[in-house]
Amino acid sequence: MKTLPNKTSVAPLLYALLVGLLSGCSAGFHQPTKTRNARPGEETAATADLRRLPAPKEKIVAAVYKFRDQTGQYKPTESGAGWSTAVSQGTTSILLKALEESGWFVPIERENVGDLMNERKIVRMSMAQARQETDNLPPLLFAGIILEGGIVSYDANTITGGAGLRFFGTGGSSQYRQDRVTVYLRAVATKTGRILKTVYTSKTILSQSVDAGTFRYVSFKRLLEAETGFATNEPSQLAVTEAIEKAVHSLVLEGIRDHLWTVSEPAAEQADAALAAYEREKAAMSETDLYGGRNTSETSRLTLQPYVSALRYKGDYAAPGFRTGYGLAVDVYLSRHFGLQLNAGTGTLGAGRAFSQSVTSVQGSLLYRSLPFRKMTPLVSVGAGMIAARSGSAPGPEGRKYPLLTGGFGVEYALGPAVGLRTMLEYQQPMTDELDATTAGRYYDYYLRGSAGLCIYLGRPLRR
Repeated sequence: MKTLPNKTSVAPLLYALLVGLLSGCSAGFHQPTKTRNARPGEETAATADLRRLPAPKEKIVAAVYKFRDQTGQYKPTESGAGWSTAVSQGTTSILLKALEESGWFVPIERENVGDLMNERKIVRMSMAQARQETDNLPPLLFAGIILEGGIVSYDANTITGGAGLRFFGTGGSSQYRQDRVTVYLRAVATKTGRILKTVYTSKTILSQSVDAGTFRYVSFKRLLEAETGFATNEPSQLAVTEAIEKAVHSLVLEGIRDHLWTVSEPAAEQADAALAAYEREKAAMSETDLYGGRNTSETSRLTLQPYVSALRYKGDYAAPGFRTGYGLAVDVYLSRHFGLQLNAGTGTLGAGRAFSQSVTSVQGSLLYRSLPFRKMTPLVSVGAGMIAARSGSAPGPEGRKYPLLTGGFGVEYALGPAVGLRTMLEYQQPMTDELDATTAGRYYDYYLRGSAGLCIYLGRPLRR
């Protein structure tokens, strides 16, 4: 009969789960156990950037007629799409607030200009009745530019995922989902109708949930059941606000760069610094893909990797053993993704005191890099070679030699243009059952090799 795991076997899992909940789940400490008072609206990360823009030489009178949701996207639910829209329908008000925060524009009312005209008529009538004369109201401001555009895309579930662990009725899980909203904004000259500048920005919307629980018998007829968890959803309104504020920020800086409008003389140095920072941000975005990954590494055609390794032997002896080794790998990349590797390594295979054998292996492999221009890229290798059992301590292909098949995966991290780090885990399958000088069972001996070492990049970098 199977026995239940004792208390000490479950405690480490509970402690790890508790630490994960406490460290990564700050929202769990702000549970809404009572009502809260109204408060001013939250600011976004782009609000501070708007306020730090250099001062203009003269503010621009800007009109916004309609800046709306153009996606037609309804909010996704578990049972399908509902009738609630995925994003706010009040984006014109958000844009007007962003224009005011920037300090570069004088926003004028155009969305409900009919209401404004009716009110001016009422004012004239009231003034005429009170004074028995018609006083002229000041004329309405006319706009130098009209700001157009809107929310053009709302993409749900661009990234989804999660992780979980449950052992003997105790464990936890985490799930996340990322959406994406995209905003376009353009400035149109009112006198000519010319489109002066068009910018677009995007913002991700993160939703995540964490839960943990246990369900197990602690003793005969004593059942313990406990669970906890929470979910957080980034408000879509704040995401839209940040995307619009970033669009206004970009519009002002690109207009300064293209001499569409000018800054005040005291703010000239501040404008140069802001433009330099903006150009760096644009350059970084040109290297960033849809999912936030950025190509920042220059991949070379030739790589040398000296490494140290740990070998775990599994053969005809009952207990597997760990030994160490070292080696050198040379990679020659034929394209950005594929390369050839020549790997020579030496080490010791062992199983306790019963077996110890020095071996040398030479193998050729095909390498595949899925993210060749990232600082961190996964690696997959498959190949074949030769393994030789050695006598004595000097490395070399002496004694018995056997064919060898190998395959593995790993990760490479570029520390800079000339050096990086690589770690690999490889399955080594000699085509013999006599590697340990003992023949037993139906399967060949094998071992696992884990390696870590420096990558030295040589030669010309590959083109992107």
